[in-house]
Amino acid sequence: MKKQRPVNLDLSTISLPAAAKASILHRVTGVAMFFALVFVIWAWAYSLQSQASFDYVQSLMTSHLAKFIAWGTITVLTYHLLAGIRHLVMDMGHWEELKSGTLSANIIMVLWLVLAVLAGVWLWF
Repeated sequence: MKKQRPVNLDLSTISLPAAAKASILHRVTGVAMFFALVFVIWAWAYSLQSQASFDYVQSLMTSHLAKFIAWGTITVLTYHLLAGIRHLVMDMGHWEELKSGTLSANIIMVLWLVLAVLAGVWLWF
């Protein structure tokens, strides 16, 4: 017999807990790091070809677009590292309860925002 279940297809009405948002963002930052590596590897490889190519990459890194890409890469790496440490602690049996899991997710997100601002200040000033 087919059960009649409520179907909610409007994802904007679903409120995810902080731990779920932190976990999803950890996965998203992992994918973003993969794509950011294309820029990083190109810059490293091209800068090692000659003095002229090194000077070109160095001058390119002073543009606002390059600083924004670098900031994004640093920010993504920072969140992924913080959330990865959180997941490792959870794998050891800590922060698995609802209250402590929510608290650790919120702490990670706030710490990430602070570090993202500091990374922006470091790059632009």
